[in-house]
Amino acid sequence: MGKKHSWWYLDLINFLLIILIFFFGGAVISSQIILNDELVYVPNITGKRVDEARAELQKRDLGLTIAGHEFSNEVGKGRIISQDPAAGSRLKVNRSISVLVSSGQESVVVPELRGKSLEQAVSTLRQLGLNRGFLTQIHTPQYPAGRIIAQYPPASTVVERNSTVGFLVSQGEKETTYLMPDLIGRKAERIVPKLQSSGFKVEDIQHVYYPGLEKGIIVRQTPPGGYPIQKRNPINLEVSR
Repeated sequence: MGKKHSWWYLDLINFLLIILIFFFGGAVISSQIILNDELVYVPNITGKRVDEARAELQKRDLGLTIAGHEFSNEVGKGRIISQDPAAGSRLKVNRSISVLVSSGQESVVVPELRGKSLEQAVSTLRQLGLNRGFLTQIHTPQYPAGRIIAQYPPASTVVERNSTVGFLVSQGEKETTYLMPDLIGRKAERIVPKLQSSGFKVEDIQHVYYPGLEKGIIVRQTPPGGYPIQKRNPINLEVSR
């Protein structure tokens, strides 16, 4: 009888232990479920460093996930540009906030632009995220008009995105300016060859009826007499017929 009694006693103790294990285990699981359902307010972590934001979130049992990096002119390198969910939202504990982190301002290597036309240079700058800066022009026979003589910053300089590049641009060789002679009343057959042999452009000659005037006399001219003119400027004449 003693042995049966001891076995029964041991079975009772084991049974009670099993009940206690299930009881406390269930209590732990229940508490975890309750904690996991707890809602907390999401703080504003934009503009903070990642380590600062992570520490602040940990105080609220929240995590941090970096969704990506992006160049930014407003937010410093290593700081948070945006967050999801937004600040003020309510979120269950043990969840993570997704953030976009700044890579700082993008660096650009200034290209070699000397000898290029101004239009080509500006197009190249735009493609690289740079802007045209100050522009100075001088006459020189060494470069055709519109070509870049010098640039600042020089080629291979590393600058931030949206920086400016200034240019010194050629206006070509300086042209001589003349005063347009008064051609009214002169014979076109004598004047036109002289103008052309001197390098002037007689672009258009119109023959018009002019009563009482013999054939071939210049009756109108453009530009008028005394007007400043260069050899590349066109000259137009009206001649009696």
